[in-house]
Amino acid sequence: MPRNTPLIILAFFSIYVIWGSTYLLNKIAVTELPPFMLASIRFISAGLIIFVIAKLMGLSLSITKKQLINTAIAGFLFLTFGNGLVVWALRYVDSGFAALEISAQPLVVLIMMKILQGKKIQPMSIIGVILGIVGIYLLVSQKQVISKEGSILGMVMIFACMISWAYGSLFVGKADLPSNFFINTGYQMISGGIILFLTSLLFGESWTLPNTWSNEVQWSMILLIVFGSIVAFTSFNYLLRLVSPEKVATSTYVNPIIALLLGWYFLEEQITTQSIIAAIVLLTGVYFINTKRKMVMFERFFNK
Repeated sequence: MPRNTPLIILAFFSIYVIWGSTYLLNKIAVTELPPFMLASIRFISAGLIIFVIAKLMGLSLSITKKQLINTAIAGFLFLTFGNGLVVWALRYVDSGFAALEISAQPLVVLIMMKILQGKKIQPMSIIGVILGIVGIYLLVSQKQVISKEGSILGMVMIFACMISWAYGSLFVGKADLPSNFFINTGYQMISGGIILFLTSLLFGESWTLPNTWSNEVQWSMILLIVFGSIVAFTSFNYLLRLVSPEKVATSTYVNPIIALLLGWYFLEEQITTQSIIAAIVLLTGVYFINTKRKMVMFERFFNK
C-alpha cells in the first residue's frame, strides 16, 4: 500500500484526538441517557453504516459460522463488556480519570499473557509494571476521588473492563475472524451492540427517541458513531498497515492527556497535582512496557 503522508497525519490525528475525546462525549451522553442504551445505539448504528459502506465498496459480507461466533465473542469482550461498563462507570467517575485508569491497559495485557500463556516478562516490562502499579495507586488513592458516591464501584468496573479488553486482545490474536478488518469490525459492532441492547432490556432501562434528547447529547451520539466508532478505528487499522506498531501505540500516551484537558475545559473536572504525578508515573510505565528498545544495563542486572 503506497504511503500518503497527509492521510497518515490525519489518521494519527484521529487516534490521538478523536479517541481521546470519546471519554468526554460518553460522559456528556450518559448524564442523560441510560449507559447500555447509549452504547447499543452507538455500535449498532456504526456497524450498519460500515456494512453499507462495505457494500458500496463491493466487499462481500459473507462469513463462516465459526467466524460469526468468534466476532460475537470479540464484540462482547471489546464492546458489550469492555466499553459498555466504561460508559456505565462514567456516571460515577470523571472522564479524565477513566482515561488515565484505562491507559494502564498494556500492563493488564502483559500480566494476562504471563498468567494464561506463560510468556516471559522482559526486564524493561518489569520496570513498566512496577511504575504502572505505583501510578494506579497514586491515581485511585486520592481522597477527593474515593469520597465521591459510587466512585469505588466505578473504578472497579473500569478495571474489569480492562481485563475483558486484555482477554479479548489475546482471543482475537488466535481466533478465526474475517480477513477484511472493515468487515470484521462491522460484525463485532453489530453483535456487541445487540448484546448491549438485550442487556439494556434486562436492566429495564427506559428508551427514548433521539428527538427528545438535548442538542448536546444528539451531537455527542453523532460524533461517537461517525468519528469515535468508524473514522478512528479505521484510521487505527490503516496505520497498522503503514507504520510501526510502536508509533501507533503512542496513542496510549496521548489519549489520557486529551481526555483530561477536554474534561477540565468543558466539564470543569478537577485536575489535581496528584493526578498529574500519577499520569506521569503511569504513562512512563506504559512506555517501558511498549518500547522495543533494550537497556543493556537492566538486561545484565535482571539476567544475573
